[in-house]
Amino acid sequence: MKKTIKLEGITPLEIYGVGNKILMEFCSYFPHLKVTARGDELILDGRESDIAEFNIRFAELVALRHRKMNLTVYDVEDIFDGGSEDKFRLAGDGVIVYGTDGKAIRARNKTQQELVKAYFENDLVFAVGPAGTGKTYTAIALAVRALKNREIKRIILTRPAVEAGERLGFLPGDLKDKLDPYLQPLYDALSDMIPSKKLQEFMGDGTIQIAPLAYMRGRTLDKACVILDEAQNTNLGQLKMFLTRMGTSAKFIVTGDATQIDLPRREDSGLLAGIHLLEGIKGITTIYFTPADIVRHPLVTKIVNAFDKKTSGE
Repeated sequence: MKKTIKLEGITPLEIYGVGNKILMEFCSYFPHLKVTARGDELILDGRESDIAEFNIRFAELVALRHRKMNLTVYDVEDIFDGGSEDKFRLAGDGVIVYGTDGKAIRARNKTQQELVKAYFENDLVFAVGPAGTGKTYTAIALAVRALKNREIKRIILTRPAVEAGERLGFLPGDLKDKLDPYLQPLYDALSDMIPSKKLQEFMGDGTIQIAPLAYMRGRTLDKACVILDEAQNTNLGQLKMFLTRMGTSAKFIVTGDATQIDLPRREDSGLLAGIHLLEGIKGITTIYFTPADIVRHPLVTKIVNAFDKKTSGE
């Protein structure tokens, strides 16, 4: 039996790979089927059952290419090892990614679930709310998941290096030594999700980058998941600078707590003003966390509420 499959809306190179490597890997799963590639057509010759199976699996590969920037031979393995389509949405148990200890990392409350959903439906997501609600941790989990699934090529994590409490110039060591403690919460989250040796490799080759916000100026960040943490400590100009770094096939997540502003003048914070300016633009959404979403020690909720009452004059 013979059948012809014609590619539509996609070029042969995108699906066959350089030197037809992806196609050859795909065809290796059908040893009894003769496959001939002629431009945008594949001619299949073999048993009806093999042709039917090839057609189903090849449709999955094409659908995967429409969702990814590029394909690799590993994507072919994924398809035949249980289907890759589920990788682009959470399974019914809501697992985002598995941590280094094998523990499942999933959304722990309704608002975190909303953040996960917003990530899949938008390219820019603001997550705003008090400390302890898991905003940054959930965002990093989504980024790690995307990297593991080869949806992106890089993870970039950044914070504005506001000198809160101590001036960086008086701290010992070189610039990296001065900044690492400030960026430590980001390292901690990554360490929960990526084995130490692999994390060092990723950071060594630039697959994962952690840097102060000022280092983002002039860059175009594409094919990446980029997270701006502690965004309440940016002014409007800095926020604009960060958001305009967005390149093609990028996901941006901005997290912040408007009640914990470390700037000399609280009114200089551009987080809420920026959210207001961008309200209503398709592809941008904001998720608001409240003290009820806190997932740390039960006392943290009471502490946040107590401080909120104090600052509101109650």
